[in-house]
Amino acid sequence: MDPRCTMGLAILIFVTVLLISDAVSVEMQAYFNGTAYLPCPFTKAQNISLSELVVFWQDQQKLVLYEHYLGTEKLDSVNAKYLGRTSFDRNNWTLRLHNVQIKDMGSYDCFIQKKPPTGSIILQQTLTELSVIANFSEPEIKLAQNVTGNSGINLTCMSKQGHPKPKKMYFLITNSTNEYGDNMQISQDNVTELFSISNSLSLSFPDGVWHMTVVCVLETESMKISSKPLNFTQEFPSPQTYWKEITASVTVALLLVMLLIIVCHKKPNQPSRPSNTASMLDRDSNADRETINLEELEPQMASAKPNAE
Repeated sequence: MDPRCTMGLAILIFVTVLLISDAVSVEMQAYFNGTAYLPCPFTKAQNISLSELVVFWQDQQKLVLYEHYLGTEKLDSVNAKYLGRTSFDRNNWTLRLHNVQIKDMGSYDCFIQKKPPTGSIILQQTLTELSVIANFSEPEIKLAQNVTGNSGINLTCMSKQGHPKPKKMYFLITNSTNEYGDNMQISQDNVTELFSISNSLSLSFPDGVWHMTVVCVLETESMKISSKPLNFTQEFPSPQTYWKEITASVTVALLLVMLLIIVCHKKPNQPSRPSNTASMLDRDSNADRETINLEELEPQMASAKPNAE
């Protein structure tokens, strides 16, 4: 090989490596189903026409998104997954990628080459890191059954079609900073790669509490999304039931008071006498009655004696 060609090739390689090592790197963000912007600003332009340049973008798998070859779009080198999804803004040197999907996340390289009579020279490289986000739907609380005094509350909360993966979901209750939630579940769609999240809660009314407000909160890497507050009122007992309960309570209280009065005023029991003592007293009583009868008869007996003589 001609030494001059060898030296020229070495210089070209050196210049190419130098330019690539000085590549511009940017971070861009796009919304799901929206448009991503992949910039490639030509900062080294020196009265060079676009018709003298080759500008193309490729993804991290080296698949070509778009190529502008010497002033004309060149579609035969574009990969099928990007056909019809790109448009080139010549004023801003930016490629628009339409209908962005989660799978489009990643890095993209833009190369600007000058096409001299022989070979090509890379004038600039721009690396774009693209992230894709999808807003989760507003969390929605659903009541699993009617609220009664005994059954309590069974709730579910759900949010759908978001990206990136959510951190957590929980419930907040009136006048409490505690996070509630019994069963958080996260799933991902196999096609869209979007996430859905749900959580559930079983809750009873505390004693003496008739009203509660519940809010469901979803946390992602960059934000918190809250549901609309949901108010719950525990059912009051019917008037008939209410008065029955009061009457029963009052009756029980009166019975207890009466029982207490009886116990407090009851006389102590006198000691019982033996049965034989009672018999002896009965006999003594009979003897007294007989003595009294004989004394009453003595005058009669005395007055009767002279008549007998």
